[in-house]
Amino acid sequence: MKYYNSIIETIGDTPLVKLNSVNKGIPGTILVKVEYFNPGNSMKDRMALKMVEDAEAAGLLKPGGTIIEGTSGNTGMGLALAAISKGYKCIFTLADKQSQEKIDILKAVGAEVIVCPTNVEPDDPRSYYSVAKKLNQDIPNSFYPNQYDNTSNAQAHYETTGPEIWRDTEGKITHWAAGVGTGGSMCGTAKYLKEQNADIVSVGIDTYGSVFKKYKETGVFDEKEIYPYLTEGIGEDILPKNVDFDMIDHFVKVTDKDGAIMTRRLAREEGMFCGWSCGSAVAGALEYAKENLKEDDVMVIILPDHGTRYLGKIYNDDWMKARGFVENRSFDSAADVIQHQNGNGKLTTIEQTATVGEAIKLMTSNSISQLPVTNGKEFVGSLIDSKLLAQMIEDADLKTKPVSEVMDPSFQFVSPDNTLDVLSSVITKDNPAVLVRDEQNEVHILTRHDLLNAMTNN
Repeated sequence: MKYYNSIIETIGDTPLVKLNSVNKGIPGTILVKVEYFNPGNSMKDRMALKMVEDAEAAGLLKPGGTIIEGTSGNTGMGLALAAISKGYKCIFTLADKQSQEKIDILKAVGAEVIVCPTNVEPDDPRSYYSVAKKLNQDIPNSFYPNQYDNTSNAQAHYETTGPEIWRDTEGKITHWAAGVGTGGSMCGTAKYLKEQNADIVSVGIDTYGSVFKKYKETGVFDEKEIYPYLTEGIGEDILPKNVDFDMIDHFVKVTDKDGAIMTRRLAREEGMFCGWSCGSAVAGALEYAKENLKEDDVMVIILPDHGTRYLGKIYNDDWMKARGFVENRSFDSAADVIQHQNGNGKLTTIEQTATVGEAIKLMTSNSISQLPVTNGKEFVGSLIDSKLLAQMIEDADLKTKPVSEVMDPSFQFVSPDNTLDVLSSVITKDNPAVLVRDEQNEVHILTRHDLLNAMTNN
């Protein structure tokens, strides 16, 4: 007979599945590691069991004890399964932005749930971090795993997730992408993979309202970056010890809206009924892949959890519409705006070796106010007419100089799936245009005028 002695023995060995639709036009093979195949329907089962077993070995968790943890829901589920199998009680604190489904699921497996306010500082006594710590101090024979700073979190993924990916890709993986919350899945997995091949690139997915991306790029913990956001499971307003920034090569930020829309696309186009942070991870990873993956590359993206946690939110049309995530327009993305141009958005570029005078003539003849600068097929800079005018007034001989001496940085590339709110925030007075690469690998330029024209003539 083949059977398992308890449910926790079924944790791990989740499948890799190839994306076929949402990644159209992007080179390389893009695989997702579908973690909702774990018994608790999330990747957190791995680290929850590891934290419990390491605590038992260290004598921190004794028979009849109580596990107390602050969670966004999924870690609590993993801890509850371990507790059921091993005979412990559970008390979990959650922020009030978490879905009702997560609360109900935790209660269904016998846990006590305490809901705390989201919009308070981490050290506020009302925060779900502080409430969990206080309960641990007050309740005898209790254990506070603290998934944020407990290194068993990352170690679980170092011991299981990383080896599984390396084995299943036969060592061909070139890029690893994951949402970053506690940091365990991203950094533990990245550590193992980079030990096998130091050239593997790791891409962390962050959310707007979180501190991670700016801290990685500047070393500055900027409290101005922190503001409330809706996406559950990624981003933080603290720096957990499990986030090893040396293991993360790049960060990509994703809006609540783009993550939610991609989550629904994964269900409808790929048959993957997964959670909100899964959509965020895929949206951010594809944003990076569009400009960086080559045909022979293999990217693996982790899908953390299952869609049942979000039935009342992103899978509910009324909830999505109430937050402006489903727009009552026939277009809502860069791809739709390009289609609205009807071929009028053909890209005009100039080589960096051309003179400023030639660039001005090109802009005048084409009635354009901005011009991408290229070096062969690579986009290396940009020209904006208002800035050129100011420079020409100061230097009359400027027109004979090469474009490379006066150009600004290249216009930003955005995904064809980027929504109008993202496009409008990226296109500013100082950055008057964005570039979009479509499924046929053709590059288009979008300006504020294009957005306004599409919206007013729709």
